[in-house]
Amino acid sequence: MHQARALHSLQCISTPHFNRTNHYYHPLRRNTQYPCFHLTSFSLFRELKVCASSKQQPPDIKFENGDDEDELLLQEKVSCVDDGVDLGWLPAFPHVLTASMSNFLFGYHIGVMNGPIVSIAKELGFEGNSFLEGLVVSIFIGGAFIGSIAYGSLVYKLGCRRTFQIDTVPLILGAIVSAQAQSIEEMLLGRFLVGLGIGVNTVLVPIYISEIAPTKYRGSLGSLCQIGTCVGIIASLCLAIPSENDPHWWRTLLYIASVPGFILALGMQFSVESPRWLCKAGRLDEAKKVIKNLWGSSEVDKAIKEFESVIKNDGGDLDSSWLELLEEPHSRVVLSFFLYGVLDTHTSWCKMCHNLLSADVATIGGALFVLQQLAGINGVLYFSSLTFKDVGISSSTLATLYVGLTNFAGALCALYLMDKQGRQRLLVGSYAGMALSMFLIVYAISFPMDGEISNNLSILGTILYIFTFAVGAGPVTGLIIPELSSSRTRGKIMGFSFSVHWVFNFLVGLFFLELVEKFGVAPVYGSFGAVSLLAAAFAYFFIVETKGRSLEEIEMSLNPKFQGKRNSE
Repeated sequence: MHQARALHSLQCISTPHFNRTNHYYHPLRRNTQYPCFHLTSFSLFRELKVCASSKQQPPDIKFENGDDEDELLLQEKVSCVDDGVDLGWLPAFPHVLTASMSNFLFGYHIGVMNGPIVSIAKELGFEGNSFLEGLVVSIFIGGAFIGSIAYGSLVYKLGCRRTFQIDTVPLILGAIVSAQAQSIEEMLLGRFLVGLGIGVNTVLVPIYISEIAPTKYRGSLGSLCQIGTCVGIIASLCLAIPSENDPHWWRTLLYIASVPGFILALGMQFSVESPRWLCKAGRLDEAKKVIKNLWGSSEVDKAIKEFESVIKNDGGDLDSSWLELLEEPHSRVVLSFFLYGVLDTHTSWCKMCHNLLSADVATIGGALFVLQQLAGINGVLYFSSLTFKDVGISSSTLATLYVGLTNFAGALCALYLMDKQGRQRLLVGSYAGMALSMFLIVYAISFPMDGEISNNLSILGTILYIFTFAVGAGPVTGLIIPELSSSRTRGKIMGFSFSVHWVFNFLVGLFFLELVEKFGVAPVYGSFGAVSLLAAAFAYFFIVETKGRSLEEIEMSLNPKFQGKRNSE
């Protein structure tokens, strides 16, 4: 049940600031011939769609010194691959791999309770109590919720490396406490501590990877999060095989869970700090050294200028607060623009357009995770074991292993496609595939046909659903939110988004079986398919393509403060 992570035209009559020559939206070029706004909500999205295209450049921004070099800060990077093998990702790979050990731990703790829970319940004296069994499996969600909220106060002061190392304490301690538990209370305490560490890591890892990875490879390296989770689940399932014959093997499994924590703590001692955090903390020499080692010496000056420009205009996150998420430009509700459709003629089109894209990242992040969970990944993963039983695979461990391998295959495809096809296209295609899979299962269940054919279609739909989820909805969701977030509030927006994820993860897991018993499998799966279609539409209209653009380029092109600076000049 809780394996979710094993796991994101009617042209308006007049478009005043749309340059039809190069098909790029120029927010500051006011149309004097047609001073009035004639808008529909559809035309608004059409404008944004043009702005989001990966082939377009962000608007040129002139900085105070007016040098030609500064004017090029926002130009899209042109990646030139030599005739030989392209190894530009290699310098950052060891650091990303070390951070992905956190995701391995996450996946391991998801799968570790899948088989041994019966032996644990029997030994600790709560056998037959389905509520306590479910609580032992899912209490880490409560810890993860708290951990995702608490993340910001640590990383802003200590940086990513030290936060990783401190976070291994509850992960290691929780695993050992669980392994040595002699009562249900001790087991719950251990699982809660593990959840606390997982909550911090699920927020920290995507941010760390996005901030140290070269722009060209940020998507592919970010996909290692999903791959690490899949490998962790598969490892826990393989190691759990002896538990079928040894009722005390679960203690060994939980002791093993502490080992990756030690590896992570040691590995982070030799890993680099985020150059963006170093720049915010005033440690420019260290930031330059990291950039030179990971991105190349040719990127040092340009990157530092971008960092400093963002910090100067938007401030650093070292003094940001949660209340800023309630203020513009961080928290306007996206759908309000869709519902109203018509904008006040006294409001700058530029400001409204950019606020729609940049101001609502917290809302977009939360919405992406809500849609991800309501699309039914928790329920499908839980019900997949029953689907496999219908075709003769009675072992739940074996069925879960098949699911894990499918997830892993999808994550490998995401690794290859992320920086080639782009985030938005993967999200739309992923949710469309998930919807098709759900409707295929509904068809197999609802219409009379041969039993073997029906079972095979159900298996095909389940495998296709999990695969398409792993290609887009799984890895993209966690990656694109820090890409769209401003430097000042990136951590807090991620914390908020993941806290929403954990809440809906818990709710879907809690009510899924009850809904199936009341309405049946077909209506529930049909609703999952409908939500998947809604998620595909949401990604198409609201997600801006970030492929091939640095985090600073994205922020400068979306943040009204930079536009205001240019307008004042």
